[in-house]
Amino acid sequence: MPAAARRHDLDWIRVIAFFLLILYHVGMFYVPWDWHVKSPHPVPALEPIMQLTSPWRLSLLFLVSGAATRFMADKMAVGALTRARVARLLPPLLLAIFVIVPPQSFFEIVEKVPDQAPPFAAFYLKYVTGSGHWCRGTDCLMTPTYNHMWFVAYLLAYTLALSLMLTTMAAGLKRLERALETGLRGWRLLVLPILALGLMRYALLDRFPMTHWIVNDWYDHALSFSAFLFGYLAAKSETLRQAFLRLRRPALLIAVLSYATVATYFWIYRADDATPPDALRAVMRFVYAADQWAAIAAVLGFGARHLNHDSPALRYLVPAVFPFYLVHQTATVVLGHYLAKVGLPQGLEAALLVAGTFGTCLGVYEGVRRVTMLRPWFGLKPRGAGRMAVRPQTA
Repeated sequence: MPAAARRHDLDWIRVIAFFLLILYHVGMFYVPWDWHVKSPHPVPALEPIMQLTSPWRLSLLFLVSGAATRFMADKMAVGALTRARVARLLPPLLLAIFVIVPPQSFFEIVEKVPDQAPPFAAFYLKYVTGSGHWCRGTDCLMTPTYNHMWFVAYLLAYTLALSLMLTTMAAGLKRLERALETGLRGWRLLVLPILALGLMRYALLDRFPMTHWIVNDWYDHALSFSAFLFGYLAAKSETLRQAFLRLRRPALLIAVLSYATVATYFWIYRADDATPPDALRAVMRFVYAADQWAAIAAVLGFGARHLNHDSPALRYLVPAVFPFYLVHQTATVVLGHYLAKVGLPQGLEAALLVAGTFGTCLGVYEGVRRVTMLRPWFGLKPRGAGRMAVRPQTA
């Protein structure tokens, strides 16, 4: 039985997940893990906080993106869907590669290999021609690059793959959709995806570590495309929606327990030379998968229960997500680099970094949404497209 024509809960989940991603990238400035630019005063205690969302946040976003693609696909032919998604995703990706991302790479060079840092104009010429050869030991910065926009690059590739599937095996997708409804009844909705994700992580992660480079990132593709395809197939299933509703509390309990286990494991073995026993590593592959899927299931269940409503705030935020995502990491990198030089108390510095990042995103969004020629470059629909989309159809 199909669900409602619009899933406002998925809209809210998408907005909240992307805003959590922005906070996560601010945290990357402070946590000891490697990133483009770093605070001179890292905070190891942030690591368990960062791990609270890192196992599941991006998989959830791919799932929601797959659901959004389903709502589009049911309104248009495959060719029109492909053209619409390419027009929505490709211009922002190109803008990011050649305009938004270069400052991230420039300040990464300034901080990590300052003796190789040329003036920005000279850097940009080498950036776009791939002739920089900026290296720290065997670690070299390859340009041009998409950095945080890897998500959009992957989403574009998955959309094209889905379009091919819709052209060649549409009936098979329908059968797979029905198989999900019948095969994931009751507790199987929690248990079977956890087993699948655990096996995927166990079999692929060591052979194909996550790189976010689209050519050979096979574990990440297996994980992310599976989430995207699940979102596409489950988007209009009232059966699965009700199942997530029923299982939201058990899913939350599993997510909390598995998160505590994962955070403890990574804290104990956080040193670069720490090597856990092979048997423990194998078990933790499945605990990590439990954290991934149980958290997603809990979010979908509680979202269906509490977030399935429209509001003026939601209508403002849904189109803002793409421009915010496009701009936010560059804002964080540039602001973090300069704020670190001021010597403010770290709490005040972090508050200013969060406020500055969101403020920059908001300013850019408010500016570009008013300029017709800029809207497609920031992932915004042409003016009036939303009103046309809801025009009543004739019988």
